[in-house]
Amino acid sequence: MSAEPTNSPGGLAAELQELKARHERLEMLQRVSNVIHSTLEPQQAFQLVVREMVRALNAASGSLVLINPTNGLLEILAAEGLPEDTLQLRLRMGEGLTGWVARTGKAARVGNVTADPRYVAVRRQIMSELAVPLEVDGEVRGVLNVDSEQPQAFTVEDQRWLEQLALQAARVVQNTWLYEQLRQKARLFESLVSVSQTISSNLNLDGALRTIAVEGCELMGSRICALQMLDETGEWLNLKACHGAGPAYLNKPPVQVSESMLGFVVRRRKPVQVENVQTSIRYQQVQVARTEGLVSMLSVPLQFGEQVIGTLSVYKGEPHTFSNEEIRILSALADLSAVAIEKARLYERIVDVEEQLRQSEKLSALGLLAAEVAHEIRNPLTVMKMLFHSLDLKFDPDDPRAEDVRIMNGKMELLNRIVEQILDFARSTEPQPVSVNVNQVIEDLGLLIRHKLTNQSIELRRQLAPDLPEVMADPIQLEQVFLNLTLNAVEAMPGGGVLAISTRLQKGRGRAGHVVIEFADSGSGMSEDQQQRAFTSLLSTTKAKGTGLGLALVGRIVEAHRGKVNIQSELGKGTTISIRLPAG
Repeated sequence: MSAEPTNSPGGLAAELQELKARHERLEMLQRVSNVIHSTLEPQQAFQLVVREMVRALNAASGSLVLINPTNGLLEILAAEGLPEDTLQLRLRMGEGLTGWVARTGKAARVGNVTADPRYVAVRRQIMSELAVPLEVDGEVRGVLNVDSEQPQAFTVEDQRWLEQLALQAARVVQNTWLYEQLRQKARLFESLVSVSQTISSNLNLDGALRTIAVEGCELMGSRICALQMLDETGEWLNLKACHGAGPAYLNKPPVQVSESMLGFVVRRRKPVQVENVQTSIRYQQVQVARTEGLVSMLSVPLQFGEQVIGTLSVYKGEPHTFSNEEIRILSALADLSAVAIEKARLYERIVDVEEQLRQSEKLSALGLLAAEVAHEIRNPLTVMKMLFHSLDLKFDPDDPRAEDVRIMNGKMELLNRIVEQILDFARSTEPQPVSVNVNQVIEDLGLLIRHKLTNQSIELRRQLAPDLPEVMADPIQLEQVFLNLTLNAVEAMPGGGVLAISTRLQKGRGRAGHVVIEFADSGSGMSEDQQQRAFTSLLSTTKAKGTGLGLALVGRIVEAHRGKVNIQSELGKGTTISIRLPAG
């Protein structure tokens, strides 16, 4: 039977119907394109693509499948008309018609799937399938599928239309991926800022390490985050902090730097990732990984300046390829962590130095106290010796009293030698003057006491005169003076307050003048009696508690530096202590 001429009424009607259907599909394609480009939410765009292609091609079901870059499997991202239990289906490259299209990059139009060996049955009723590749920048990233319960359901025209839709969908895939990457970057960097603030606020080393491990887990979405640090020899990595691990991981032995994968991170100063630590020949604790259910690992060096101090590692419980962005994020966290670790270490050293200064202060005070005691003993001892010799006690050798006189004279001589030894020891505490910048000593003092002041809610205000001339002084003893005055002020303000430290030059007639240093606090103040006794003696105290050596030591050191110290105070209104030292 011959075909009906196109110029016949029937032929024209068929051609008109075909043009109308084509126009409707083009309109639908344009409408779908406009809608899917109006959203940056991937799931919403993908679902719209699938719904419209199923409707346009009168299909029974359809799906959009993308290649997972991590494991290389084909995963259904959006579907219409498929049973719920099929949505979790995973196909390997080359498996089924979908896998074949993804591998070859060619479309597949099958009129009878039961006769095609490539087909993997999803629903028994399916007879026809049409699948086209999704290409982004010339690379297949996924597949569009439609199915029908009718044989030979899809035409060449249907394939062309679906391929056009695939071009639109590919652009959506690319745009949404770019948007998702940017959104993930923004989220990661926001988290990184928050993490850095949390880590930096912890001045305790152990606390800082624990915080790093917890925040690393949250930031990277990992099962375990572990921080290992080099020991003093630099030959072993010891686990210092860990979050999310069980006993098997927590109790694993130290890692040798020269023969381990983590050691490679330290030696090469570069990140290392392993797709599966349970099967890797480079990973030493394979059994631990299997017990803990660890699969993928990323480890980056902890580096402060030019020195590597350890490693920061994250583990996931499933196969995962860490992106360049994830590597950069963990490396940034490691850099921040290294700074926080060194900051905590520095703070601990500052606390140690402060304690050493306090001990040095006590030793100096004890030396001066010993000198004062020796002076007080030597005066009556001298009188006793003079009186003893003036008595001219002489007895016969057989008289027992002769031996008593000899013993008394020997003991007085012994006491005199002890007093001289004490005085000799005290003389060693005399200042060793050098040219000292007073402002610099105060600045250094601020570093030592800043955390103590912060913990006690005390505000430190410094008003240091520029171009202040230097003074001839013993820097260690001068630091002891300033530290004592600061700690006394802190004790006077248990509920917080203000400590103001100022310096100025007080000019004299024809001389270089004096450098004046003032310590003013807003504390409890001192009574008249306490002010009078503040600097007088090491054997008396103005405090209800403690030895009272602090201010007396200040007075002795300032006096030894040819300076003067003055105190002004009023109960309930604070205290101001001024020190005048010769300039130049």
